[in-house]
Amino acid sequence: MANIAIDVRRVNHFGFGTYLRNILRSLARLDQINRYLLVGWDDNGGEELPANFVPIPYRVSERSPRNIYALHLLLRRHRAQVFHVPHYHWIPQSLPCPYVVTIHDLVEFIYPPGRRSQWLSASMFSLVRRSLRGAARLVAVSHATRRDLMRVFAIPPERVDVVYNGIDERFLQGHASEAERQFIAERYAIHYPFILYAGRVQRHKNIEKLIEAFAALKAELNKLGVYTDLKLIIIGDELSKHPHLRRTVIRSRIENDVRFLGFVPIESLRIFYDVAKVFAFPSRYEGFGMPPLEAMAHGTPVVTSNTSSLPEVVDQAALLVNPENVFDIMRGLRQALLDAPARERLKALGYRQVQQFSWDDAARRMIQIYGETADAHAPRNHALTLA
Repeated sequence: MANIAIDVRRVNHFGFGTYLRNILRSLARLDQINRYLLVGWDDNGGEELPANFVPIPYRVSERSPRNIYALHLLLRRHRAQVFHVPHYHWIPQSLPCPYVVTIHDLVEFIYPPGRRSQWLSASMFSLVRRSLRGAARLVAVSHATRRDLMRVFAIPPERVDVVYNGIDERFLQGHASEAERQFIAERYAIHYPFILYAGRVQRHKNIEKLIEAFAALKAELNKLGVYTDLKLIIIGDELSKHPHLRRTVIRSRIENDVRFLGFVPIESLRIFYDVAKVFAFPSRYEGFGMPPLEAMAHGTPVVTSNTSSLPEVVDQAALLVNPENVFDIMRGLRQALLDAPARERLKALGYRQVQQFSWDDAARRMIQIYGETADAHAPRNHALTLA
């Protein structure tokens, strides 16, 4: 048995929280031997934990200078043998045990925010590089992210393990019922076919070009006299936060054909995936790219980019397009919408592709990594084993 500490302070956040919640559930199912110290665990809605999962209240902010000293004491007091940091957004220093870092993407270095000063960018790069080089093990969520680590931070390849994410179980509940479809129609006033985008609304997500591609597609469909009532639905941040997207819609003259729905809970999102004619995800960069797999789990044809991790994740189960070429995106959308044999092929391949990604598989590999890390730094420790 070993004491494995995991920083869960962001367990209720979007993104990192999704990763933490799913990996913890699978660890709880698979491992009754090792002791897991959940650093920063709150009540979390009264979710029950196995006896070997120990919630440790810890409300010190990652950004607080006190975090360095307080976390050191906490890990020492609980005799942690490995500490898992599920992101690189704070810098472990002077820890009393080896640490493992999960890297989801390097978007902040590949597509840095425009408002960040050169000094701040250089400082962040230096701090993150020191953090990554000090880690006992690095875990990348895709081979593309592993290559990014090697290229951006000159990390030796042998120091990086690839552990794929899985699919949230709520997207694996089968197709939406007629009652659920009716709920979406009434709740969101959707009584027309639509192409769907779901995800964050950020510069590298390439939503402007998606809107332009949809405008080109609408013009062609109107000429053909098919799908003349087709809409584009964008689920993500509120449109008010991104006025440039409103300007793109107006410039493209499709104000009545694009809807921004803001945040949608997973229970409703899975129905949107099910009802959509096509799922479009022409992102310029993804560390893993979960939404295309979520759409595939519902049998929806996917059009996504031929860059970063996306070809690795979707394999042959999606239509790949050049995210910088509006007409190539339009071509993919048109084929996925109108080519019936292609739709059936993508549907079958998508179901099969989803089976390649499992949180239980990810948890088994993480247990292995925890054990190897603990043993490497404390040879007398017993190896971690699966129950």
